[in-house]
Amino acid sequence: MKIVVIGGTGLVGSQVVHNLTEHGHEAVAAAPQTGVNTLTGEGLAEVLEGAQVVIDLSNSPSFAEEDVTNFFRTSTTNLLEAEKKAGVQHHVILSIVGADGIDSGYMRAKVVQEDLVKASGSGWSIVRSTQFFEFLASIADTATVDGVVHIAPVRFQPIASADVARFVGRTAAGTPLGATIEIAGPETFGFDEIVRKHLASKGDTREVVADPSATYFGAELKDAELVPSGGEPLLGEVSYEQWRAAQA
Repeated sequence: MKIVVIGGTGLVGSQVVHNLTEHGHEAVAAAPQTGVNTLTGEGLAEVLEGAQVVIDLSNSPSFAEEDVTNFFRTSTTNLLEAEKKAGVQHHVILSIVGADGIDSGYMRAKVVQEDLVKASGSGWSIVRSTQFFEFLASIADTATVDGVVHIAPVRFQPIASADVARFVGRTAAGTPLGATIEIAGPETFGFDEIVRKHLASKGDTREVVADPSATYFGAELKDAELVPSGGEPLLGEVSYEQWRAAQA
């Protein structure tokens, strides 16, 4: 199949394109740097010609609620309209576990994106993922106040981006689910525990404190908001220690 990957030059997107190509699909990376802009519609008609599937891995450059909501609403609307004209049969998006429960502008914007896809009348699949191992360091940086890292002591089940790419690619190559699936890493940690462990593994001596009032994407967290909500989530193969060893 021809599968267009919006955001196909990013962390997950580049791996999705590689995996799909390895499995014999015509995977096309689409991004502003390749001449495709979902906000303006530039290049959409051309890149979607002959495509059967679109994977949307795009993200807003700004996390301010108005900006990110406008991004996902405009981008998704443009994509869905262009897909109908091109005869695309399957629209896949990557979303976030807990998006409809966490009181955050970014999460609300992701739900707007999900709702647009569900109401599109086209074939669709939504993959909700937990946070990636790759972002543990940046989470610590944004949570640092006066040299101390403040992390909420809630359950956390991070996943390797390689596993995310595998699940997304597999979903795209299958028939539309018309449903949302959840994916997560194979291990559950305390959020503060894994951030502390990760910083120590990098020789970072910052203190990590368990702070119930610490925010994540601007929201205070309740336990279980960052782990799959129930049912049978799909679990990745790569453990934290395996991922760290691969990075080293």
